Amino acid sequence: MTLKQLSYFLSVADVGSLSKAAVLMSVAQPVISRQIKRLEAELGVELFYRNGRGTVLSEEGKRLVVHARSAMDSLQQARSEIAATRSAPRGTVVIAMPPSIGWVLTTALVRRCRAEYPDIHLHMMEGFSGHVAEWLSTGRIDIGIVYDAPRRPTLAAEPLFADELVLLGPTSDPANVGNMVVAATDLGEIPLILPAQPHGLRVVVDEVLAKLGVTPKIELEVEAMTTTLSLVEQGAGYTILSETAAQHLLGTGRIRSWPIVDPVIPRQLILATSTQRPMSVATRVVSRMLREQARSAFPLPAEHASAK
Repeated sequence: MTLKQLSYFLSVADVGSLSKAAVLMSVAQPVISRQIKRLEAELGVELFYRNGRGTVLSEEGKRLVVHARSAMDSLQQARSEIAATRSAPRGTVVIAMPPSIGWVLTTALVRRCRAEYPDIHLHMMEGFSGHVAEWLSTGRIDIGIVYDAPRRPTLAAEPLFADELVLLGPTSDPANVGNMVVAATDLGEIPLILPAQPHGLRVVVDEVLAKLGVTPKIELEVEAMTTTLSLVEQGAGYTILSETAAQHLLGTGRIRSWPIVDPVIPRQLILATSTQRPMSVATRVVSRMLREQARSAFPLPAEHASAK
């Protein structure tokens, strides 16, 4: 039994004639006749009685009409609901990103999503880039914002933004860094507050300094970015971050920043999704909003990204 057979059957039942049903369905009459006979053969009953005036439903045919209409109505409802989803996406979208980016993107994203797509429910999570990539690979989240995404066949990555790490320190500058830039080789003499390995930021900094033969002077190992910035503001040491992550403190003059040179330390912000799970319409919509929000929030475009 197929939907096509049920559609032909209901058409004949409605108009009471094979020829009229054929015109209505824009097919040849033998096609409809053949499909009705196959349906009758499968069910083992006659669905119509033929007479000089056309076709009349049998008792079995009348019973099938009820079920056939229910099936066709359910199909139409499914089509309507799916079409409505395309125009008004709905469902839960789980997003994870590092705290250094979350404070920039989350509030504006939630506000816009509520205003434009009230049927989309956002579930926001925070985690270091390594954790976010792992959550994507295991299907725990739908969208991940990460720094320097690892190359994995299970991840589809799209560059959003690129910038360079800077040295952040107290306004009093107790280490006498000065007023200009700081050479990467000098970072071994500056008391640093950094997260421990294997945090992505620490890995990047250690790799760059190791190539220069420099051992960083780690005063404290702190995982929480907000705690790190608070300690920097209080004069407990310096840290290395993107200026974007500390803009709220830099803009009010509560801490200072120095560009790192010879070499610069680039970082790239990535929007990643899993290739192991289908992407819903809601996920596509939120991904688009995240791209737009990131590119409006950050001053440098993704196409200026430096090679890792």
